[in-house]
Order: sequence, then structure tokens, then C-alpha cells
Amino acid sequence: MKRRSFIKKSAVASSAFSIVPSHVLGFSGTSPNDKIQLGFIGVGKQGRGLMTNFVNYDSAAVVAVSDVDVKKMNFFSETFQKELIKKNKVSNQLTEIESYRELLERKDIDAVVIASPDHWHAQMAVDAAKAGKDIYCEKPLSSSVAEGRAMVDAARKYERVFQTGSMQRSWDRFRHGVELIRNGYIGEIKEINVDIGAPFKACDLPTQETPDSIDWDAWIGPAPYRGYHMDLACPLEDKRWGKWRDYAPFGGGMITDWGAHMFDIVQWALDQDHTGPTHFTPPSSPADSGLVFSYENGIKVTHKKWGKGGNEIQFIGSEGRLEISRGYLRTYPNESLAETPIKDSDTNRVYKSENHHEDWLACIRKRTRPICDVEIGHRTASVCNVANIAYALQRPLEWNPIREQFVDDPGANLMLDRAYRAPWNYRDF
Repeated sequence: MKRRSFIKKSAVASSAFSIVPSHVLGFSGTSPNDKIQLGFIGVGKQGRGLMTNFVNYDSAAVVAVSDVDVKKMNFFSETFQKELIKKNKVSNQLTEIESYRELLERKDIDAVVIASPDHWHAQMAVDAAKAGKDIYCEKPLSSSVAEGRAMVDAARKYERVFQTGSMQRSWDRFRHGVELIRNGYIGEIKEINVDIGAPFKACDLPTQETPDSIDWDAWIGPAPYRGYHMDLACPLEDKRWGKWRDYAPFGGGMITDWGAHMFDIVQWALDQDHTGPTHFTPPSSPADSGLVFSYENGIKVTHKKWGKGGNEIQFIGSEGRLEISRGYLRTYPNESLAETPIKDSDTNRVYKSENHHEDWLACIRKRTRPICDVEIGHRTASVCNVANIAYALQRPLEWNPIREQFVDDPGANLMLDRAYRAPWNYRDF
């Protein structure tokens, strides 16, 4: 009853946030002269951050928002209006919808931005594809290998344009570093070191009183039920990033959170976007680092702290090394190499995107695949998820990236999927 009262008060306070659907006005889908109508699913810190970018693009309009936390949804709408005013944009009021499936039923919405906690990504993305929506889904794409493959299959079946939110692929620094490596500027790659933080941990948080504003059962969704704790779903007033990222089954620790960024650059630099490593060797005792995985060509990647800043990659080649993070690109022994333009004669170039969101919007109009298509996002997430399995089992694993199965290891293969609570079933598409 407390929650019903809260929602009733919120509805009155936010009654201005509504919109006349475009199909009522005579529109049906997008054309070269129409804005792409966007719905946002998940409006925590990441969702709000994405919104402040999407309001800049004249080719799209945010028209609806969905979240299980009414308070955060109201705040999203208020922030959205402030952003429009700040950018001298015409007022574009939002419809607030608690159930994301109701949002997906709206015929005027062309595409969705999914910024929910990771354990919801697969179900929401599959449902969005079935509903005929193009999809931008935050990284890491999935919480299991099986989920990721289902997301790819659904996107392909329903011919959806799907961008994974690994936005470093649209940054000049990372693109330049990748092209230096692909074109042999530091010679043949021998080994790679990646510092991204720890694997997931079991959730042992005590149950606290659930805030009136949140539908906790819906927040849990397909995952095994457990009681509310503010570290899992930080209240609006709490400025931290949600700590659900650290705990299975809601997140995969920093192995998936930052691994989805940094292992993604490794995959890209080695031209492994449609495959993956073949062997994973973790420490033989409990540890937060030390995992080594290797590719069929023999290149080894070690998860360990090697620098000073964290969330950084070191590529070691036969003729030098390249180190990269969001804050720097460095090369040794030739330090000027980091600033050296790629020559016209260098043929191993990569897809050039200068804006991750606009790349997706442009591909929606062209019906082409964006820079971090769902298959690419799935392959990177698979590296992360298999690494977590290796850390959990504490023994070497042989991985077949074609079949997406462990070789002769039925026990490990049981960990490639996870059970869902009824009525959720991402496999149904």
C-alpha cells in the first residue's frame, strides 16, 4: 500500500510528462525526414548519462522512459527537460512507463536504449527485437554465453540494428592504437597484459527495508530472488554507481564491467571479433588476478595489475610495446609512434566511427551493422564470462569459440547458462 501511495503521488507530480504518439499524428515508422523515436529502459546513472548525449542529436527524439523505480523515472524526466532547455531544444515531453514491455508495445517507438543492470540485458533485448525495435544495449552485453548467443540470434531473426555500448571503439585514441597494432608498427604481438579489477563475488548483503518507490520483485526479474539492499540498487540520493556490478548473478565483477571495455580492445586489435580465445588458465587457488587466456595463434593475455592507473592495456610486440587507457596512448621505444599517422599504404584499417550513438542512429536509417554490432558485443562478453567461470573453477579450461562450448568438460558447460525465474524466458523468440 505504501508503494501504491507513492506511485499515485508521483503520477500527479509528473503528469506533465506525456506525449501524443507519432502514429496518432499520422506517422508510421521512420523516414529520412522523421526523427527516430527512442524509448529508454533503465534510468540510473548510466541511463541518464546516455540521455544527455542523445538529446544532442537532431536525428532522434527521446519520447518514453521505463524503470521499476518511480522516483528515478521522475528524476530522469525532470533532467531531460532541463537538458532540452540548456541546449535550446524544443520541449519534448516524456511518457513514463513502469513496465518495459508496455513501452515495447508502443507503435510510435522505433528503437530502445537499454541501460538496466546486466542481469536484465538478455531478456529486454530479446523482447525488444521481437517487438521490432532497434537496440542500443549497454555493456557487458550478457551475463552468460548462452544469453549472448540468444541476443545475436534474435537480432538476426528480426533484422534489428543492434549497437553494444562499448563506446571506446568510437574513440580516436583506441582506433589509432588498434590500427598501429594491426599494421605491424610494434611488430608481431607476443603477449598482452590487462588490468581491469576483480572477478564477481557471491552476494552476502543483508536484507534491508525496500524503499516505497521501487518494485523490488521487478528489479530482481529473472534472477533468483533475494531481499533489497541499497548497495544493489543505490537510492537516487546515493551518488555511487550501483554495486550490483560486483555480485553474481546481477553482475560479473570488474571482469565483465571493465573487461567489456578492455578485453574488447584486445579482441579488436587482434582481429578476433567473430571468435575468441581457446585456452583459459586461472590461478590454482582463490585469487583476484593472474588468469591467462590464449588464442589459437599463441598470443597470451594476462589479467593482472601491471601499471599504475588501472583499466589499462599493455601490448608487447617483437619490435616494441604499446600501452593504452582512456587517459593515454604510449609507445616504446619509439615514443613518437603514438602520434604517427597511419600511412595510406597501410591496408589493415578498421571501421571508423567518431560518435558511438550517432553511428547507431545512422545505421538504423541505412539498415547496416554498426561498429559494435551484437555479435561483436557477444564475443567480448563471452571472453569476460568464460574468464569468470575459470576463476570460479580454479582449473584450466579449453574453449571452442566456434561451438561456444568447453571441450570435454560437461561440468563447466553447465555454467554457460543460468536459470531464469518464471515468467521470464529469453529463449522464447
